[in-house]
Amino acid sequence: MEIITGYTGKPHVTAEQDRDVNEGIFDTGSFVLKTGSQLAAELVSNNEIKVRDGVLVIQGCTAVIKKNTYDPVTIANGSQGMKRIDLIVARYNKNEETKIEEVMLKVIQGTPNASTAAVPTYKTGDIQSGDLVADMPLYKVTLDGLNVTSVDKMFTVIPTLPELSSKLTKANNDITAINNIIKNVEIKKTNLKVAANSDFRWTWDLPTISGYYPLEVLTWNFQGDYDLWLNVSTAARYSTSNQFGIEGHNFGRL
Repeated sequence: MEIITGYTGKPHVTAEQDRDVNEGIFDTGSFVLKTGSQLAAELVSNNEIKVRDGVLVIQGCTAVIKKNTYDPVTIANGSQGMKRIDLIVARYNKNEETKIEEVMLKVIQGTPNASTAAVPTYKTGDIQSGDLVADMPLYKVTLDGLNVTSVDKMFTVIPTLPELSSKLTKANNDITAINNIIKNVEIKKTNLKVAANSDFRWTWDLPTISGYYPLEVLTWNFQGDYDLWLNVSTAARYSTSNQFGIEGHNFGRL
């Protein structure tokens, strides 16, 4: 056992340990945290996009664009009469020789096409397994001819813990409210006689319960000490007469 968040008299916290902790909190995926400008994109021209400040987590590895700053991204010129899709990704990269790690913005340029442009491939990677490259897609940049027509966000901004707690509380309250507005009523009928090899249909008036409206017959069950073989074809509420009923056929004998 080794302490991570504690003083030991020497440097001891590793990037791998920090990533393990982050994966325990954020899971193993890639997200943007709800801080700063949340890596918002600003289209400056057909050749430049600014990615504003924020913090991301890519497979446990955190990276930041400092507050009140931005990173510029260059988009290559489009082609007249052609369509193209580029990806702006946050790329984790580890130098195999020096072991130095970094995260940077990178544009993966797509292939121009006259009709339908395809999204270029990127390297998902697995940082914890030792992969040297792992990409987190941030934006899909669509070009039509020379113009950038859209910059579409591809990442998820995860809520803060207080926000998650608030949403969970609301969900529990909603479930409680639903339970309060739904009321199940059990109705028992006895001494029902069904002729052998014949159809049957029974109807009863629905009970009146203040503040509630009847919706549907949920289940039914027959019990008896005689040979009973009933096929129920319908068990439903009849809205026109405000009754509920059961109908079917007795294939046995009374």
